[in-house]
Amino acid sequence: MTDQVGAILDEGPSDWQIVQQDTRGLADIALRGRWAGVPKGRVQVRLVFEDTGVAVTHSLDWQDAVTAPDGTWSATLKDIPAGGLYRLETRFNPDGNVAGEWSPRGDMRHFLGVGDLWVIAGQSNSAGYGRGPVYDPPELGVHLFRNSMEWALATQPMNESTNTKHPVNREAANSGHAPYLHFGRLLKHALNHPIGLVQTSLGGSPLCAWNPTEPGDAVLFKNMVHCVERAGGSVRGILWYQGCSDTCNDETAASYAQRFVNAVGAWRQALRNPSLPVLTVQINRVYQPPDEGVNRRWSQVRECQRQVPKKLEGIVVVPTLDLPLSDGIHISPAGNMLLAERLARAALGAVYGRPVDYLAPDIRSARRMADGRTVELTFAPVTSRIDTIDPSAHSFKVEDDAGDLPIEKVVYTGSDRVRLVLARPIYGRGGVHGGFGHNPAIVPMDMERFVPILGFYRFPIE
Repeated sequence: MTDQVGAILDEGPSDWQIVQQDTRGLADIALRGRWAGVPKGRVQVRLVFEDTGVAVTHSLDWQDAVTAPDGTWSATLKDIPAGGLYRLETRFNPDGNVAGEWSPRGDMRHFLGVGDLWVIAGQSNSAGYGRGPVYDPPELGVHLFRNSMEWALATQPMNESTNTKHPVNREAANSGHAPYLHFGRLLKHALNHPIGLVQTSLGGSPLCAWNPTEPGDAVLFKNMVHCVERAGGSVRGILWYQGCSDTCNDETAASYAQRFVNAVGAWRQALRNPSLPVLTVQINRVYQPPDEGVNRRWSQVRECQRQVPKKLEGIVVVPTLDLPLSDGIHISPAGNMLLAERLARAALGAVYGRPVDYLAPDIRSARRMADGRTVELTFAPVTSRIDTIDPSAHSFKVEDDAGDLPIEKVVYTGSDRVRLVLARPIYGRGGVHGGFGHNPAIVPMDMERFVPILGFYRFPIE
């Protein structure tokens, strides 16, 4: 193979890379390289639209790099506007050359964008284990930093491990469908700039693998930070779906909220962003033989996930209890498409400040009524009414100091309130659960938006 001639690019963006924009909607790209096989002169660089070849801005048209006598050069393309796709061009312009368009060749980079990067983190439903067909096509401007540490057009499966450079999150089998390609596409359409996705998930991973404040090596935390640094060093937020593995014992389930708060603090410190947004998915369900301990632990983890946004700013929790599965625990491709829409709305509302309804209905109060045998639950936000598509099923459970308190009837009032008619009066302290257990019955929804309530655990009855 012969040596290359002209301007050679050694450090800079790669094909398909999305560069994180700053708060002004701009980005800088630093370049370094060599020049060889040509007479004395200067290296020049520019940035053009990939589809037209027109300079992105006047200031990003051909400009001289700093060309050193030792055969090296450097330049910085400054104030690149969010958008794309762009093409980076270089050339070597010999001294005295007046025909710039025929200058000796230089390296190029294609399909570049400036926009926002989102990290994909968590376990199997984040890595994407959905099985079966769905229309979820790739799209220019939604790109993926793959496990090969190379940028590419984002496609399913997103956590496949061809030429992986970090086997710490290599799946034992080929992964399947994930929600995040559709998430990226929805954001790109709404925001009109490219979206980059950085996949770091691993099926079955516990929170401690992501949390350096816990005992152990936190290998997936280290891998996530490494991937972000290699992808450019800055991201807009984290997409987090994890918690199933922490339902395995009482201690990890009960302590999930504080450990997750600690993990988010460590992520924000490591990624140098004290307000880094984290969009959290509340764990869905699992089909397995019933067990009271398992039921409680799944409910406890959901409650912890529900509570974290009340403890820490910049956290949003998204509901899933209505989403279909493609096996015993993994959300199906159709369910993932709906989850992607909820995550995109959460991002648009909470992160980008768009006027959209994105919060799920959440329990606000549980009040014992005058008859002593009815508990009225209030939810918010509710656009129309809390109701159910299956009046014969309910996912509530009530307990008091005497133990389980059977529910005789669930009354949907056509408003933001639901009434539970109990078999006997409450004895002592009472608490109510919603979406209880590892496989709860159909949960109520805000019917106007068709968004289910967040699962909750042992909410005190006033």
